[in-house]
Amino acid sequence: MRVATSQLYNRPTSMMTRLTADADRIQTQIATGKKLLAPSDDAGAYLRLQGISRQNANDGAYAANIGMAQGLLAQTDTTLESVEAQITRALELATQAANGTMSDTNRAAIGKELESIRDTLFALANTKDVRGQPLFGGASGDVAYIRNTDGSITFAGTGEPSAIPIGDGVDIQGTVTGTRAFASGGSDVFAVLADFAAALEAGGDVKAAANTALSGIKGSLESVTLARASAGARSARLELDTDRLTAAGEAREDVRSALEDTDVTTAVTELQKTLTILQATQASFSKLSGLSLFDYL
Repeated sequence: MRVATSQLYNRPTSMMTRLTADADRIQTQIATGKKLLAPSDDAGAYLRLQGISRQNANDGAYAANIGMAQGLLAQTDTTLESVEAQITRALELATQAANGTMSDTNRAAIGKELESIRDTLFALANTKDVRGQPLFGGASGDVAYIRNTDGSITFAGTGEPSAIPIGDGVDIQGTVTGTRAFASGGSDVFAVLADFAAALEAGGDVKAAANTALSGIKGSLESVTLARASAGARSARLELDTDRLTAAGEAREDVRSALEDTDVTTAVTELQKTLTILQATQASFSKLSGLSLFDYL
């Protein structure tokens, strides 16, 4: 068979070029720790890695939202705990005032303390959250409650608290509305305390007013308790969502590592193999290229 001189040179040259490129690629994989250096290395794996990257970014945003929601719910619980303490004290005072043997002077003093409790509750109702928004203001509004010219206190917010996305198609409310926390049925704690304080300061028979106040205060205390329970349940759910995101992230990292990270032991072995073949090819080519026509005869 006739062998052209160009064939004697082209085939070894092509092989050495390929082996050199393979060695360079493997060395780069070892140095960078990444076995996928370009989309063309493995198009399918590259697409999967892009999907993993997008999901990691999404879950990172969800994790941040969960953290914010947890902060809001913790603040909600702490504030409602203070509200609960104030209403509990109001209940104690109303129970004392209902005692028929108490003097008008003592009842008037209780009325003053109830007014003070009402002012404290008004301040708590207008607590700002970590974002600078009304904690109990619902969906909008600069303040949750306002004091009107006649001294009455009314809810100034609108709607339900804005939902915070914590997963694909999943969201949660980080606070409660003022109407849920400070109202019971058709009345609210501010009106109950104002009416009873006025009755106590007016003097006379306060039995009917006391019964009405006790019922309203107990209802308000129940509202606060339910609001705290709701916030606590949502906080517990967020703990589960945090665990879910962590587990999903760990699973994706395992997949990403298998697709992208270099197995150094395997790569070093492959590099040694490639270099050995390259060296053998170079040695063979050197001997072949040094032969003259007389060596073939």
